[in-house]
Amino acid sequence: MAYTSLKSAPKAFDQHRRLIVVQAAAVVAIVLLLFSKPFLSEGSSGHELVETAGFGLVLVCFFGRLWSILYVGGKKNDELIVSGPFSMTRNPLYFFSTVGAVGIGLMFGSALAAVMLGLASFLVFRFTAGREAEFLFGKFGAAYTAYAERTPRFWPNPMLYRDQDQLVFSTSALKSTFRDGLYFLALFPLIETVEHFHVIGMLPTLFTIY
Repeated sequence: MAYTSLKSAPKAFDQHRRLIVVQAAAVVAIVLLLFSKPFLSEGSSGHELVETAGFGLVLVCFFGRLWSILYVGGKKNDELIVSGPFSMTRNPLYFFSTVGAVGIGLMFGSALAAVMLGLASFLVFRFTAGREAEFLFGKFGAAYTAYAERTPRFWPNPMLYRDQDQLVFSTSALKSTFRDGLYFLALFPLIETVEHFHVIGMLPTLFTIY
């Protein structure tokens, strides 16, 4: 189900600052990856277990974002989407992206990295979601208020799930989200390569991260 705006609305929230923060966090994560090693040594059962759990979360992120974009792609600022993943949380794309950030930390074999990346993503997306909520309220009024009252802002509630009989989606938005998701998946072989370089001494280890 979707509601179409019948009135003019405030200008949509500019996400440029959010992107800057995300990019800065990515640079920090890369530095940590190149010059540190996880407390659990490569090849140990504990490291492999944590790494596998992280890859599983990245897969959840990848498919969850594709699922969400089927409903909202190309319609984000034109319609109020309230079905599918948007019936359980108002921000499924942000939720799944945060899950992916935690997964990246775990793929590195570090609980601390998982917490830091997950918390940073949560704070950035929570702020962005708040600004977007102001925009949506200004555009959809009572319809958005009713939706917000019954639907969590971030953490999904599966008990609220409901769907619609027909779904029209944007193939271009789906392709774009698929390409973005490949960056998450590409980190797995990258992390494995960096860990191998640490093991054979091609990269220095400046500190250990737990």
